[in-house]
Amino acid sequence: MNTHLTALEARLIGSLIEKALTTPDQYPLSLNALTNACNQKSNRDPVLSLDERTVQESVDGLVKKHLVLEKSGFGSRVPKYQHRFCNTGFGSLEFTPVQTAIICELLLRGPQTPGELRTRVPRMAEVPDGAGIESALEDLATRPDGPFVKQLPREPGRRDSRYAHLFSGEETIPLTPTEARLDAEGGAEPHPNAAADSRSSLQARVATLEEQVAALRQDLEELRGSIKSS
Repeated sequence: MNTHLTALEARLIGSLIEKALTTPDQYPLSLNALTNACNQKSNRDPVLSLDERTVQESVDGLVKKHLVLEKSGFGSRVPKYQHRFCNTGFGSLEFTPVQTAIICELLLRGPQTPGELRTRVPRMAEVPDGAGIESALEDLATRPDGPFVKQLPREPGRRDSRYAHLFSGEETIPLTPTEARLDAEGGAEPHPNAAADSRSSLQARVATLEEQVAALRQDLEELRGSIKSS
């Protein structure tokens, strides 16, 4: 996979895909509409507050990468933009409707579980059956021209693992709360046998203390005996 997006480019592409699917009558988007889509408070994580200049600079970069096309409609003096990211005939990326919606959600919200995607994908694509999300994720993770998504380690307290898109590289995948804490502390994950080693050390210390207490008691009894005899 040759496509590599910055975090802002991922938000721009995700916003363009979303609007193409959900509001096709208002697509392509003007710079103002695209900025509003990027800053949208719903269906976004994190919520951003970008200005048009920042968005324009990123759009210009995507145009150079041939991932966005500037297109003005008949009679319109305002430049409008549409993505060439996938399913457009301009590139090699072709996805099913469900796969496209999954990628769009991951671009807009970051890593998510299959359960979360099951509730969010239907606004952009019809999911044929209950296993449709898992099947689409599996295909995206194993396609020869990919992988496009990756299953992340399951976090404590979560029943399911999250999936992240790989269009920005694995190094940009957000850390889990546990990973972030360990990273901030400069520590590493505890060794699997650390707890057992700790228990063994504690037991040894307790045994030593018990022996010392027994010896002290014996000394005390001997002292009391010598006092009585005198």
